[in-house]
Amino acid sequence: MRVANQSGRLKVVANGRAVDVEEASGHRFSADPHAVLDRWDEFTEWAKSVDTAAGSPIVESELRAPVPRPGQIFAVGVNYRDHVEEAGLELPDTPFVFTKFPGAVTGPYDDIELPPGSVDFEVELVAVIGRHARHVDAENGWDYVAGLTVGQDLSERELQLAGPPPQQFNLGKSFAGFAPIGPMLVTPDEFTNRDDIEVSTILSGQEMQKSRTRNLIFPIPELVAYLSTILPLRPGDLIFTGTPGGVGWVREPKRLIGPDDELVTRAEGIGEMRHHFVPAGNGALTTARRSTTHA
Repeated sequence: MRVANQSGRLKVVANGRAVDVEEASGHRFSADPHAVLDRWDEFTEWAKSVDTAAGSPIVESELRAPVPRPGQIFAVGVNYRDHVEEAGLELPDTPFVFTKFPGAVTGPYDDIELPPGSVDFEVELVAVIGRHARHVDAENGWDYVAGLTVGQDLSERELQLAGPPPQQFNLGKSFAGFAPIGPMLVTPDEFTNRDDIEVSTILSGQEMQKSRTRNLIFPIPELVAYLSTILPLRPGDLIFTGTPGGVGWVREPKRLIGPDDELVTRAEGIGEMRHHFVPAGNGALTTARRSTTHA
C-alpha cells in the first residue's frame, strides 16, 4: 500500500490515482495523515478493499510530508561502510544516534531556506514507526514499521561541528526544511526485498550518492530493537537510517548546496523528491568553526 499527504488530506495511492481516505471510509478514518498512524493495523486492513481506480489523479505540487508531525526523529550516523571510510572513522559497535527536531520536517517538493554556511546533502531511507515499541527483539523489528519513505538529512556542517564535543549535531541538522521526506509512505510488503532498496542523490544533474540498504551496518530491525531498549517508540516516529558515501563535505573540492542547485533524492519503490533552495532570512549562525568529522 502507498499513502500520501495531498494538501493535508490522507490518500491511498495506486497507479497515479488517489482515493481520499476520509470520504471513502465514510469518516471512519480522519483526513489527517498523521492521525491514522495510531490505528495503522485497522487502517491497512480496511485499505485492502479500496478501489483506487475510482480516485483522482495525484497532483504532485500538492504533496506534503507523508508524516507531518512526528513526535520523535532519530537519525543514525556513519551507518554505511563507505561513509565510515570517507569520514576516517572506525566501524561502530553500536548505532551512533542523534536527533533532528520535528520543526525541520518539510515536504517532497517544497523550497528550502539555505542558511549561511556549508549545507550538505545526505540521502536516507526513513522508517516510520506504526506500533508502540518497547524492548523489541531484532527479529521482530519489521513488525513495528508502518512503512518507508525517503528523506534528506540536510546538514549545515559549520554549526554541526562547532565547538568541542559534544558538538551541535542536533541544531546543525535541524534548520527549517532540513528533514524533507516523501513523496509517499510505502508499506514494507510492497518491496521485492525490503532490506535491499536503492537510494541516490543527484545534485544539479550530477549523481553524488548511490547505494543499497543491504549495505547498512545496522539494518532497520536492529535500529528499532536498539532504540526501543532505551525509550518507547511511538506511531509516527521517524528513523533516518544513515547515508552512504559521497557527501559533499569530504569531496576535493567540496561540493556543497548553493542557491541555484536542484537536489533530487530517490529511493527505489518510493519515488523521488526535488528541492530548490532560497536564501534564508536572518538569525542564522555564521561564526561556527569548521571540523573534519561528520555523520
